Amino acid sequence: MTDEKVFAMTIARIYPLLVQKAERKGRTQAEVNTVICWLTGYDTAGLAMQVQSEATLETFFNQAPQIHPNAARITGIICGVRVEEITDPLMQNIRRMDKLVDELAKGKAMEKILRTEASPCK
Repeated sequence: MTDEKVFAMTIARIYPLLVQKAERKGRTQAEVNTVICWLTGYDTAGLAMQVQSEATLETFFNQAPQIHPNAARITGIICGVRVEEITDPLMQNIRRMDKLVDELAKGKAMEKILRTEASPCK
């Protein structure tokens, strides 16, 4: 799939898949919200609004209040690609979001996933 097709996908389409991935492994939607909010700077209301508006992933990340300063600490392989080696900032943030949810689904502690002390969505 080309980057353009990924960028044009809606957060409304992707979000339920992220939640399902986590819930299959005993994690919660609230925890998914926490990691997405941590990464993007959205609060839960802002995240819900983006999902309801069916914003594209490009819009979702371009309108994000602030990508967390520790996002660069998200490393590893997702979809066969090393997150830290992705050169396109938008694709890198999309893969970072997927990586965070993947770590959540694998049972990693929230403090380790967030690369900081845990702080829930506002």
